[in-house]
Amino acid sequence: MTLDHRGMGESAVPEASYEMADCAADALAVLDALGWATCSVVGISFGGMVAQELAVTAPERVERLALLCTSAGGAGGASFPLDREDPSPTVLDTRFTPAWLDEHPRDATLVGFLTKRRGQPKAPEVVRGERLQLEARSRHDVWDRLDRIPAPTLVAGGRFDGLAPFANSEAIASRVAGAELRGYDGGHAFFVQDPQAFPDVLAFLTG
Repeated sequence: MTLDHRGMGESAVPEASYEMADCAADALAVLDALGWATCSVVGISFGGMVAQELAVTAPERVERLALLCTSAGGAGGASFPLDREDPSPTVLDTRFTPAWLDEHPRDATLVGFLTKRRGQPKAPEVVRGERLQLEARSRHDVWDRLDRIPAPTLVAGGRFDGLAPFANSEAIASRVAGAELRGYDGGHAFFVQDPQAFPDVLAFLTG
């Protein structure tokens, strides 16, 4: 089961700003609606921030936790400030120079897809939803609460991630008791760049 966070995808754009705790509450409301007392949680990037907030707010609801290419905020490090205009693809993967992309067609296809998607016109509501998400992300900080997470936790990141540096994954793992840290050959999209990533995550979630 996946969900669109508020203001994203098919979820309505809220009228006012919100916090990461509100997104965690949304996830809990979905679990309650489904009648799930507990579940395993996977969070990628912004979703990883929500997953961290969920896990520290309602640890009894999380069986196993996988945090991919994300950041804890505060002293644990923040992700790249996307409110800045940076057309360089190295924000996704620090190896993504023109020469690298010429020699790695799969990565070039990924960059081309994202560049095309970014260049498409967006409805005003979509732009507002993205802005509200960035604002919530900028205030994200669970660093001092990560030690509240009792669930078996996998923290995974791309070793060449320019958006959520691998050092941020290392920081998260250092604060969660017994967390397993894994680095992969890729950047912010390491889970599609490194063929071993998703099998590892699935194996972890199934125990």
